[in-house]
Amino acid sequence: MRTRVVALEAQTGRRERPCSSPRCLPARFTSVDTSPTPAPDTTPRAGRNADAERRRSTARTTEGPASTRRNDTSAPAVDLADAAGRPPASRRRRRALLLLALTAVTSAAALVFGLLSWAPDPPEPTRPLTVAEGERLAAVRVTNLRDLRAGVRVTAGVDAARIELVGWVDWSRSLLYLDVGGPGAGAERGLVQKVGAVLVVRPDPAAVPTPAAPPLVPPADRWRLHRLAPGTNLAPVLDLLLGLAADRPDATQTVPGSGARWIARDTVAAGPVDVLQASLPGTAPPARAPGSTTPDAGSANTDPDGQTRFWLDQDARLHKLVTRLPGVGAVTVVLNRTDRPTLHPVDALGGRPGLPRALTDAERRRLDQLPARLRAQNGATLTLTAPVGTDTNLRGAGWLSWTTRTAYLAVADLGVPDRRTLLRRDTTGMARADLPAGTAGGGTAEEPDRPPLPPPAGPWRVSRSGSDAVSVLVDAAVAAGSVGPRGAAVRVREDVAGGQTVDVVEVGPAGARLRYWIDHDGSLRRLELHTDANAWAQLDFRPTVVPRLAPIPRSAATPRPR
Repeated sequence: MRTRVVALEAQTGRRERPCSSPRCLPARFTSVDTSPTPAPDTTPRAGRNADAERRRSTARTTEGPASTRRNDTSAPAVDLADAAGRPPASRRRRRALLLLALTAVTSAAALVFGLLSWAPDPPEPTRPLTVAEGERLAAVRVTNLRDLRAGVRVTAGVDAARIELVGWVDWSRSLLYLDVGGPGAGAERGLVQKVGAVLVVRPDPAAVPTPAAPPLVPPADRWRLHRLAPGTNLAPVLDLLLGLAADRPDATQTVPGSGARWIARDTVAAGPVDVLQASLPGTAPPARAPGSTTPDAGSANTDPDGQTRFWLDQDARLHKLVTRLPGVGAVTVVLNRTDRPTLHPVDALGGRPGLPRALTDAERRRLDQLPARLRAQNGATLTLTAPVGTDTNLRGAGWLSWTTRTAYLAVADLGVPDRRTLLRRDTTGMARADLPAGTAGGGTAEEPDRPPLPPPAGPWRVSRSGSDAVSVLVDAAVAAGSVGPRGAAVRVREDVAGGQTVDVVEVGPAGARLRYWIDHDGSLRRLELHTDANAWAQLDFRPTVVPRLAPIPRSAATPRPR
């Protein structure tokens, strides 16, 4: 009994108080420590394990093999208890992964259930316009005129007749500058500019079908007056774009019975907008077919009754328009209100408008001294660009001598590329001869060569003067070396010609306006004439030594009937 007590003390580190009689307690309580409970052991676990190991070693030394076996039996019990209190890290990880998987499955099930049970909110029904919406709709064209310009992208027609336009509209000057493409572009494929009713094109048949924004500074060459063929999709679209501006609100949009309605709310690149349905400005609302129904808000891009859909923001700015045009079909116009560059009309349309003002003293002196300056230069080469009609676009090249007051040119018509008109102006009058291109100098219709010297024999027609634009322009150029411009003169703007800064000075009445481009040295660089086609014809000068301009063969000259 004493041996067991000693072994138990060695194992537990507590001193046992033996019972006076072995039979007074059951056998399972013989090793219970009845001493007062000791204070909690604050020794670290590693230290406690080392103390227990020393006590076990002492017990083995005291009791021998029997006590060793008892110690070996008790050691695993401690390890199992420790394992039961602290589960391994792998078991904790498994529990965490199980909880995460359970959470993911629950979330996925809830999401699927929510998607299957979700239904979109019903669209708001269409309704008549409120007073504020009607005022915004009526102010659309006034807002466009106030904002001056906008970028534009248009799609008109369908399938093989579809045309696409990209560029800008300047409502303040009634100016359009567009790149025309699409399968239905035809002869208009390329660049287009329009001011009012005057349309000039720069054809590019090899351009890719999809248009791109045209260059801000338009090319200077190959522009020509153009007349759109009947039935083309381009003419109504251009008129539509220019018709989106006015100087007063359109009261017809808000009168009772106009049929204007609020259709839906939408969002464009610039922000939220209202989609309103109404007739185009200046047109009567179409009659509704019997039995037709009011369109729903989900069809905001459709055009059920031939009316137009306007995408308007709260400031009455138009961002999109969908309509139908007779003979064209569906037309979609998208406006970029932030793309507002200053547009430059080409020379055929008069160039930049400028700010006309009276001449300064220095400008007046240069204008008065122009004849003497030109005679001192002797002469210059000439380049003619004359859009004188929708079917007549002339190009020419030649010479001008201010000392002999003679001009000699070869003129080509873009519509008749294999023919040339030789034109010679001197003190006796104007002589013309129509010859094949090869005989009259060659070159292309866009860039004809100068006329042959001496002038060839041919059916020359002689007259004292001419009233056509080319005759008036050439007469003014020859006279500039003798007398100064007559009439009131104003400076239109500053410009550049031949690499030189010039003052553009306009002289003459409104029906026969001439513009003299004079550089700061007093040399004439260009002479412009406003034609009957409301376009501008140009005659450019480059000072040079002019060869002797021989007269035409007299035997070939025939007087022109008056």
